[in-house]
Amino acid sequence: MMPPHSEPSQPDGKPFWQTKSLKQMNASEWEALCDGCGRCCLNKLEDYDTAEILWTNIGCRLLDDHTCLCRNYPDRHAEVADCLPLTPETVPTMAWLPPTCAYRLIDEGKPLYWWHYLVSGERESVHQAGISVRGRTVAEKGLTVEDFESYLVQWPGEGPD
Repeated sequence: MMPPHSEPSQPDGKPFWQTKSLKQMNASEWEALCDGCGRCCLNKLEDYDTAEILWTNIGCRLLDDHTCLCRNYPDRHAEVADCLPLTPETVPTMAWLPPTCAYRLIDEGKPLYWWHYLVSGERESVHQAGISVRGRTVAEKGLTVEDFESYLVQWPGEGPD
């Protein structure tokens, strides 16, 4: 996840995320949607029988547990084979995106939560609200996929209280 960048309001006075679809956003607006929660950078398992997404608290090896950002954002897809790119086309197909994810919310026609920095004006609000993975992850290093079941958690797939 790249640090978000603020964008000015549209001519009608409404912010871009209230007036544009994901496909209509420019690159800067697209990147600004990321709230820096880090939930999408947690390892997940999928139940092959039910297709249910099972969340772990195991962070991707590139996830910085304090900032909740990627340590190598520009080259993340080359460095981590299963890092999937978010695009206007892929977002609707990614059932594993957290319910709090701004990309998912905008795609579903829902408003951003109060703690999203584009709404609150504070980049720390996602952490203060307890939405981010800050201080809640374990390192991927040394773990095998077989170990992942020992690290299953519910909170990344839940919305705010």
